[in-house]
Amino acid sequence: MKALTYNQAPITELRDSLLEEASIRLLIKCEYLNHPLVSGNKWWKLKYNLVEAARLGKKRLLTFGGAYSNHIYATAATANELGFELVGIIRGEETLPLNSTLAFAKGKGMQLHYVTREDYRKKTEPDFQKKLTDLFGDFYLIPEGGTNELAVKGVAEFANSLLRELKFDYLSLPVGTGGTIAGIISGLDAEKKIIGFPALKGAQFLEREIRTYTDKENWQLMYDYHFGGYAKSTKELTDFMEQFERAHNIPLDPIYTAKMMFGIFDLVKQGFFKRGSTLLIVHTGGLQDRL
Repeated sequence: MKALTYNQAPITELRDSLLEEASIRLLIKCEYLNHPLVSGNKWWKLKYNLVEAARLGKKRLLTFGGAYSNHIYATAATANELGFELVGIIRGEETLPLNSTLAFAKGKGMQLHYVTREDYRKKTEPDFQKKLTDLFGDFYLIPEGGTNELAVKGVAEFANSLLRELKFDYLSLPVGTGGTIAGIISGLDAEKKIIGFPALKGAQFLEREIRTYTDKENWQLMYDYHFGGYAKSTKELTDFMEQFERAHNIPLDPIYTAKMMFGIFDLVKQGFFKRGSTLLIVHTGGLQDRL
């Protein structure tokens, strides 16, 4: 099977007076630069799912997402690059004109199929998946957000091969469905402290999801930086994002990475991180057509 191209992503050190005062060294692994379209954690989450789809002889992929889903965008680019047919089950009604995410996905060949929010909640039920098979024939199913054991395996490989030898005390990343943080936890030694920032409101259920993939206890989720919930924002977050990008020339997205970065700076102010420690941030992409 043809493989997705991977560009080695650089590590950048952030310079800021707040960090200097707190005696914190902050490094950013810029995974948003690892592929022009399938960037960040999506590259690693999709890797072994694509290998498995090819092994099974599947010609068509099927996956799920909302109208602004990074996963939908990345999977569409992946399928187009590797020659898979692709069906996207989209939550909610079609709205025309299509937003940039869905227009991109459709342009890359994704067949968009809209379902009600009620039906979308049934996406993991066998009866609903049987209806999808009746509609679309044989396919390889990739879950919403791409999270499954193969996705965790891919992210664990990333952590083990590209992060393990780096010197840091804490690692932080945004959290959506929990697969990326589960892979990071699995791929690193237990003495590293992993801190995740969920983008969802009421995301405590993610702890149960993460524990299905790891029994380590060296991680923590910070629930107070969702800014109203998934895809929600506030002027405070927007202002922070603009100031951060002007100061550091690193792009953020308002759904995931901006919330994480706001949370990190807030925790630095609170003295959460030990003085003299090094914090590694994994920039998981999600920038779509911003670059």
